Amino acid sequence: MKPIYFLCLLTFCLFGYGQEKEKDSLLNEISLFQADQNHHYHDKETSPLKKKERRKFKGHHFYPVDLKYRVKASFEVISNPDTITMPTSAGTEKMFARYAKLSFELNGESCVLYAYQNLKVIKMEGYENSLFLPFTDATSGTETYGGGRYLDLEIPKEDKLVINFNLAYNPYCAYTTGWFCPVPPAENELKVAVKAGLMKPEEH
Repeated sequence: MKPIYFLCLLTFCLFGYGQEKEKDSLLNEISLFQADQNHHYHDKETSPLKKKERRKFKGHHFYPVDLKYRVKASFEVISNPDTITMPTSAGTEKMFARYAKLSFELNGESCVLYAYQNLKVIKMEGYENSLFLPFTDATSGTETYGGGRYLDLEIPKEDKLVINFNLAYNPYCAYTTGWFCPVPPAENELKVAVKAGLMKPEEH
């Protein structure tokens, strides 16, 4: 019986090691995202902020990392996708194609979001499979920016997609003026509180 016991123990240890390794990889991805967000806003070459705003910028506020906000969603491509217009913070409109319906569970609630394709962006080389996921949730306007948050995704090869809300970021309009930020449509309003990703700037 000993060889079987040790084989089971080895299998259990390897499984546990694999889980820890995967967790470390996910935490590292989120850590890099947070560092990149701060660098993006500090760097004069990439920052959306004006010079004085950049000098005052102390860094983003993030929720504590929580992997329960990394969920697997069913990915249902919409046949003959319709084109929709999203109003922007500047009062203009941007054109998107409603590409897929994403269904998942979060905090015990059944949720649905729609992923879109920016009709201009997908014409750019390297962005053909890009998806735009704007959303609001129960924290919008209190703990997070009232104009919603964004996620960048890619079209999956299968009918499943991972949504990691720890990577949710704010539109530029949360920090400064002069940008045309799409406002999430009503169909992408979540009733649950998504306490992950970027919080609102202090002045908002």
